[in-house]
Amino acid sequence: MLLEVIGTSLKDVKAAEKYHADRVELCQSIAEDGLTPSYGLIKSAVEAVDIPINVMVRPHNKSFVYDKDNLITMCEDIQAIKQIGANGIVIGPLTREGIIDEPALKVLLEAADGLEVTFHRAFDFVRDQMEALETILKYKQITTILTAGGDGPATDSASNIIRLNDRTKGTHLTIMPGHGLRIETLRSFYEEVQPKALHFGSGVREDFDFDKDLSKEQITRIKELTKAI
Repeated sequence: MLLEVIGTSLKDVKAAEKYHADRVELCQSIAEDGLTPSYGLIKSAVEAVDIPINVMVRPHNKSFVYDKDNLITMCEDIQAIKQIGANGIVIGPLTREGIIDEPALKVLLEAADGLEVTFHRAFDFVRDQMEALETILKYKQITTILTAGGDGPATDSASNIIRLNDRTKGTHLTIMPGHGLRIETLRSFYEEVQPKALHFGSGVREDFDFDKDLSKEQITRIKELTKAI
């Protein structure tokens, strides 16, 4: 079971490796659902640790809708991410109607050739998740969907996450639950959903506060729980 944690600083990234997380989603501005981190942070993070770094590529916090100028910026960022040597990118273009923006997605995937790709929680704001899943299944470059199964905590949408898991069995896609996961509710959620990967943000920080440090105790406890089940 893969454990991915959000990192917003070099300190986070180093702690994630030290405390045995499997992968980092690197971003900034968590309160705004994540934005592209700086070149300097990406480079420092990749050089500092051996675990995979997947970098958020999101140029603004207004929505998940991107115009031509946004896409130019995103492709430039992706090229820099490739040059630095990160493991992958985290993207999620939508239309104003709440469907996946396939023309934009194709542009970003072409730029990302050779990188691992996660479709982020924009997936939780589409008009129909099963419709969106069928679209994503067409693109083998995308290996992971990060989702809470809806616009609330993942624990509120376990049944929908199970449906998504069932549809992706035997495919190239992994459904990675994330958002609102807590250690005290993890066992029952994990037993019900049986995910192959889990994504934690505030849930692996001291007092569940993004302004505080990653917690060795909470990361260790998550690893123990998922191994024991």
